[in-house]
Amino acid sequence: MKLIVIGGVAAGMSAASKLKRIDQNAEITVYEKGEYVSYGACGLPYYVSGENDDHTKMIARTKQQFEQKGISVNIFHEVIKVAPERKQIMVRNVNTGQMFLDHYDKLLVATGTSAIVPPFDGLELDNIHILKTMEDGLALKEIAHQPHIKNVVIVGGGYIGMELAEAMHGLGKDVRIIEQAEKILLPFDREITDIAMEHLQENNVDVHLNERVESFNGYQSVQQVITSKGTYEADLVILSIGVRPATKFLDGTGIQLAANGAIKIDREMRTNIEDIYAAGDCAEVYHFVKQENAYLPLGTNANKCGRIAGENIAGAHRKYIGTLGSAAVKIIDLELARTGLSEAEAKDLSIDYKVEFVKAANHPGYYPGQTPLWIKLICESRTRRIIGAQAIGQSGAVLRIDMFAIAIQNQMPADELGMTDLCYAPPFAGVWDAVHIASNAIK
Repeated sequence: MKLIVIGGVAAGMSAASKLKRIDQNAEITVYEKGEYVSYGACGLPYYVSGENDDHTKMIARTKQQFEQKGISVNIFHEVIKVAPERKQIMVRNVNTGQMFLDHYDKLLVATGTSAIVPPFDGLELDNIHILKTMEDGLALKEIAHQPHIKNVVIVGGGYIGMELAEAMHGLGKDVRIIEQAEKILLPFDREITDIAMEHLQENNVDVHLNERVESFNGYQSVQQVITSKGTYEADLVILSIGVRPATKFLDGTGIQLAANGAIKIDREMRTNIEDIYAAGDCAEVYHFVKQENAYLPLGTNANKCGRIAGENIAGAHRKYIGTLGSAAVKIIDLELARTGLSEAEAKDLSIDYKVEFVKAANHPGYYPGQTPLWIKLICESRTRRIIGAQAIGQSGAVLRIDMFAIAIQNQMPADELGMTDLCYAPPFAGVWDAVHIASNAIK
């Protein structure tokens, strides 16, 4: 059997590795249009900030290491067309422009996403960057650490925008965030984002909501950002507006796509066309609570779904249990995390729910370093089954949300979690942990 994998980062290399472990005789060819494979893109903001000073630490396994395992890896090769009826792909060598055909028995599409970059006037100016690939990270770090870069404007208040705001704040820059929506971090509810906004303002990070970027001005390099409400000085602009599935090359193949371009797959990572699979940020993913597909481009989903794809390509029929959309972000001195449904999602799904928002603490006040924790809990009204949770605080917020993720996946009611035997010791938690307090607040 010959498997071709299009895309060599998270899902693609997870699938290739899993298949090779199951079937040593499988012929596996990977095409990756960039220079790097199998790296943790989520670490890029921390490389840009200098907290990680070696980009190779983000690489899980090199091209050479994969080839030692018998997996053929072709970097700087972009697949530009798929012909399912002939089981062929057309490949372009990025460096030479040469094109050639290759054939497969089974195909995995794992192309991830591309950054959304609107056609702003002035986009051709220097010092306007995105942060999507390793190459982007290398370029952005070089410019961000130059002393003449003082005013940094970040366009977009999502996860990457927040991580970059923290990175630039840590480098001593004057940071301004411009967000078109009415709040930052759209997957979170307002109780959480209001606390995050206050923290950003306390740390002299300017955040502009309900404001739209219109163009950029400057001579050679960007000097000003013009928006729907004003003009701001900028030595560096970072666009983190969002991403879209990198699936344009699949037009005309018959592979079913969602309205946003994400590949429609079942819980075995199969597309509607036999012998073609998809996984990672280019595809939808099954949501455990919603019990339907959703688009959640997260590294956790990509790695798990890639592994399952590899098993199923080898002949298994393993189904993905489903994502909860669990995600976390650090903003200067605060950590935020969420899992399951937000209150907005529960409303959209017409779920009869209850919600509690509580303030607790990371550990007892008689042990040094106590800090507050805010937890929002969303439960089904009749069963009190936990369906969503969010938290924010200086310490312990993310690990508490991990507990709620386990509870949601096991369909636990809040009162059961509220009596779960969690660890108690003053340096770590009170006799009633913040998780207990939030769970027992649901009536």
